[in-house]
Order: sequence, then structure tokens, then C-alpha cells
Amino acid sequence: MTAGDAGIVVVGASLAGQRACAALRRHGYRGRLTVVDAEPHLPYDRPPLSKELLAATADESAAALPSAGLGIDWVLGRRARRLDVPGRTVELDGGDVLPFTGLVVATGSAPNPWPGTHPPEVGVFRTLDDARALRHRLGGGDRLLVIGAGFLGGELAAAARGRGTSVELVEAQPQPLRSALGPVAGEFVAALHRAAGVSLRTRTRVGSFTGDHRLTGAILSDGTRVAADLAVVALGASPRTGWLAGAGLRINRGLVCDRHARALGTDGAPVPGIVVAGDVARWPHPWAGPDGAVLGHWTHAVEQAEVAARNLLDPAHPATYRPVPSFWSDLYGVRLRAVGFPAFADTVEVHENDPDGGRLDIAYRRDGELVGALTGNRPGRLAAYRAQLAEALGRVPA
Repeated sequence: MTAGDAGIVVVGASLAGQRACAALRRHGYRGRLTVVDAEPHLPYDRPPLSKELLAATADESAAALPSAGLGIDWVLGRRARRLDVPGRTVELDGGDVLPFTGLVVATGSAPNPWPGTHPPEVGVFRTLDDARALRHRLGGGDRLLVIGAGFLGGELAAAARGRGTSVELVEAQPQPLRSALGPVAGEFVAALHRAAGVSLRTRTRVGSFTGDHRLTGAILSDGTRVAADLAVVALGASPRTGWLAGAGLRINRGLVCDRHARALGTDGAPVPGIVVAGDVARWPHPWAGPDGAVLGHWTHAVEQAEVAARNLLDPAHPATYRPVPSFWSDLYGVRLRAVGFPAFADTVEVHENDPDGGRLDIAYRRDGELVGALTGNRPGRLAAYRAQLAEALGRVPA
């Protein structure tokens, strides 16, 4: 690509988009660079929203991502509405059209909403504006209902308890995080919640909300009534691919790409000049099975954006994206860190399980081979697991 062409358009200004822009400049791209995002804010990091910002231990500057000096034309507060692959254009809401020579799709994911009508005090948690609204309500006597005890729901509950807020945490599975990390880790996390004073209710769901014009609580599927003044739906997220409908790209609960982060067409072939990064991507990995993986992890967004940007600039020599995935979560002073794909394991080895001491060490295996690990406040052990996984991954043919 040269400075005289239509330039590169990045759709999505969150972590993956910001890192893609930085990588493009670092690898020598000097042409026009335009970033589109539906939110009105400059790039920011999402992990601090449910941690430091909600806990009121840091201000919004903790979430800011560096973007000065990258020479970006910002198109913020505008939503990408349609992609025309043959015409090489992105259509925005309002009808404006942006031409491109290269395109980075980094639209992330959207929280799954409550499936029905609800009082106005019921919402989701994804954006800086969501964090601002919930932070303002915590610690003031309001009672919080969190629906879903996954990573996000757990962190919301922990931050709220840290502010002295009464929390009801409702989870359909027998333990929090059971599908992602298994029952032992789930019970470890459940013990942390209960020790902190969270009212954790498992094996049940929210059936309906109470309150005609203002939320007063909810009725659970087991008949229990819980009181609440505000509620957050934390039932996962879905890749933002709606604007790509009809574009001729392969969509399968995410935008499907190859191991070089190149978007695939419906015929299965890479589409020239279009790459993918972050939560929106479904990408192949030797341990992920035939459907590939979709990950909403920080490190995945950073690492895939780097590969996507590099391959957009040098398609003749594409780099391969095949990482050892990793993620973390903070709960009540316990840093849970994981590597690999614990959810794909068929057996677990529990080497340490001490909820009172905040220490955990679990290895996850499939067919006898290590595929993941989880530790609590044991960073040294995780580093050893990561090294084992990297070595094993290196033995898998490319």
C-alpha cells in the first residue's frame, strides 16, 4: 500500500483496533489511516472498567489507550452499517461511504441483552459509559443483582462488595465458571464470593423482574424472590458481525479467518486486503477443534492485531498467528491466571486448592496432553505451564 491509495480503514476503536493502528505505523505504513467506532470515545481498555474503575481505586485515565501521534482520522460516534467488498467501501450510518485499500475488522463483541422487557434499572456492562453509570450507583445503599457468574459477573460482584454494596449473584450452573474452568475451580470461586458476603445462588435463573415502573427485585426459577434496586445482565457476549451480512464473508458466530488473520470469503478463500483481530474473529488453532476459537481475552486482541497489521502490509510473506492463549481475572485480592484452553480438557489435575489462602493450581489435559492451566496467586507456576504449552505447540506441524 502506498500513500496515494485510499488508505486503511479500521472498524473498531477498542484494544484490537488501537493495537492494529500502532502496529501499522510501527511497520512503516505512512498512508491514510481512518478509525471508525460507534462509541464517541477515543480508545480505552476494558479490563480496568470492571476492576479499578468500578472499585473506585482509579480514575478513567487508568483505562485510556495511547493514540496520540499515530496520525489517525477519527470517525467516532458513527456505526459501520455495510461492507462492500468488491467496491472496497464501508458504509456508515447516515449514508457516508469510506473507501479503503486495506481493512481491519476489529468490531469486538456486544453483550447479550436480557431477552425481554425489563425495568430501566436493568442493563448490561460493556462500555465506559456503562462503567460510569454503575460506579455512580455503588456504595450508596442500592442493592445489586448480577445475572451470570462468569468472569465479568464475578468481577462486578467483587467490585460492588468492595464498595459495601449488597450483591445477589445468580448462576444457572452448579458453580461459577464451571463450563470454562470445571467444577473444582468453580467451587474455589464460589467460596471466594461467599466469604466476601455475596449471596451466590446457583442452579437457578432469573425468571422475571418485579416492580412496575422501577426495579424492586426478581423472581428466580426456583421460586425465590430477591430484592434489588439495579441489575446487570452478564450472560456472555456475541461477536459484532451484523454489519457484514451479505458481504460475501464467512460468518460462523464470528468472522472466520485463517491462521494469518485474513478474513475468509464464503468460498473459504482469503479475501485480499481484509484482516480480522480481537473478539470478532473466529480463528484456527491446533487445540481448538474444527470450529476454531473465539476469545474475548486481552492478550488475544493484542497479539492477533499485531499479526493482522503485519500481514495486511506484507501479504506475500504472511506471519502465522498461533499463540498460547492467556487471561486473568481479579477477585477479592486473588489473581486468577490461566493459559491454554482449559475448557477443552477431558481431565484435570488439582495440585493445590486453598480458597482460604487464595491459592489454586490446576492442570488441564486432553488425551493425556496438557492443554491448559489455572493458578490463583501462583504466578511462578503459571510461567512453567506456559513454557510447557509453548513447547508442545511448537511440536505441532504448522
